[in-house]
Amino acid sequence: MKQITFHSWEGKLILTATILASGMAFLDGTVVNIAIPFIQVAFRTNIAGIQWVINSYALFLAALILISGSLGDRFGRKRIFSYGIGIFVLCSLLCSIARDINQLILFRSLQGLGAAMMIPGSLSIINTTFEEKVRGKVIGIWSGFAGGVASLGPFLGGWLVQTFGWQSIFFINIPLGLIALFITLRYIPESKNDDAKSLDIGGTLLLFLGLLGISYALIEAPVLGFTNSLILSAFFISVLAFIGFIFQEKKVKEPLVPFRIFNSPLVIGANLVTLSLYFALTSIIFFFILNLQQLQHYSPLVAGLGMLPSILIITFVSGYGGAFSDKIGPRIPMIVGPLLVSLGMFSLLFAGVQANYFISFLPGLVLSGLGMSLVIAPLTKSALAVDSRYSGAASGVNNAVSRIAALLAIALLGAIMAFTFSSRLTKLVSTSHLSSTQQHLILVQKNKIGAIQIPNTFLAQQKFIAQHAVDNAFLSAFRIVIGISAALAFLSSVLSFFFIKQKP
Repeated sequence: MKQITFHSWEGKLILTATILASGMAFLDGTVVNIAIPFIQVAFRTNIAGIQWVINSYALFLAALILISGSLGDRFGRKRIFSYGIGIFVLCSLLCSIARDINQLILFRSLQGLGAAMMIPGSLSIINTTFEEKVRGKVIGIWSGFAGGVASLGPFLGGWLVQTFGWQSIFFINIPLGLIALFITLRYIPESKNDDAKSLDIGGTLLLFLGLLGISYALIEAPVLGFTNSLILSAFFISVLAFIGFIFQEKKVKEPLVPFRIFNSPLVIGANLVTLSLYFALTSIIFFFILNLQQLQHYSPLVAGLGMLPSILIITFVSGYGGAFSDKIGPRIPMIVGPLLVSLGMFSLLFAGVQANYFISFLPGLVLSGLGMSLVIAPLTKSALAVDSRYSGAASGVNNAVSRIAALLAIALLGAIMAFTFSSRLTKLVSTSHLSSTQQHLILVQKNKIGAIQIPNTFLAQQKFIAQHAVDNAFLSAFRIVIGISAALAFLSSVLSFFFIKQKP
């Protein structure tokens, strides 16, 4: 297959299509976050409902991204990539006309299917189309701009929600998707692995069942209780499914996860770093946006603008980070990058209620943006340091790991957030001067977290006491989940120290 140079017009068009498609998929992972408070109010749902809006997308993306990489290797990377764009655009339209929370969750799941076909396809197309000597730079530009498009989600989503309503956030995918589809059909050359013969359907079903079980258990446990028979059964089924998945991958001829790609410590380390770092990063995107709107009481647009420093840094510095890692190797950027992210997250722990943005939030966002700019390109390139025949599988594995990290972050940290908030709120309200009836009116809403509505029947002083309890309970829970995330980002740096060598 002809190798394309980065500076050719054909190369730039191919890169544009992969950026637009991947950017849409990543964008939908972030743009919905800014609309969550409005979706929660519109459909009158609790924290479990809004977690499912996020995690239904992440679940299908994480479970199906592996087989999508194999589908691309077998049937053609361009073909599967194109199908993914079409499905994603159609389901974006369906999400915008959803009439209840269950419809929205269903259409978000189908969106995840489309995204699962686009993301590994874009990386695999880059890995098989461009010359090896410029792949680090191309991946850096791809990840920077695709990540930049995704990071625009809070800002763009805030403006759309505030101006046209939450449904409008799904409209932005339609023109982007149609442009990407046109370029793909017209300019991207077809490529596939002629040796690929079978698909691991059994492994896909087991992985999906395992992720579904643990997601259900973690999301619903704060509502039903951790000792509920449904929760325990979901945990048990999830464990069995994951064990079955491992045995399936060992015996099947062409597995979703070919263990030969893990012969290199570089690939193992890259995927471990991906798991811990993207778990941490998801908390910033999800819980920090909730903090800005539900604790700091920013408008959607202002909350979106609050993420702008990280957006600009990731978008315009990642390309330089990729070129830098091409010159010196991945080790130093992958040690320093997560360390900066960890420091940035740690600084957010000191912000309180009505915090000054420029003092409490901006430094941490800048550090986190710089850290991600350093680490994205070498991390991705290291994870793809395999024989080109397995580039689709390697891309799928790495993207699945990042999606699983996001899925588990929302489910696990959401459960921790809900449990901590509930415990803290109960203590604060029970020891307040509110009457037992007023206490009940607040505590019955505790599963809504920061979206609790203070009844209009409360007097001014009573409203102040109730809001103070809600804000402080939210702050306590927020600090715990961000502290866990900062520790995981630091762990990513430690893992890079032990696994990532100076040269790929």
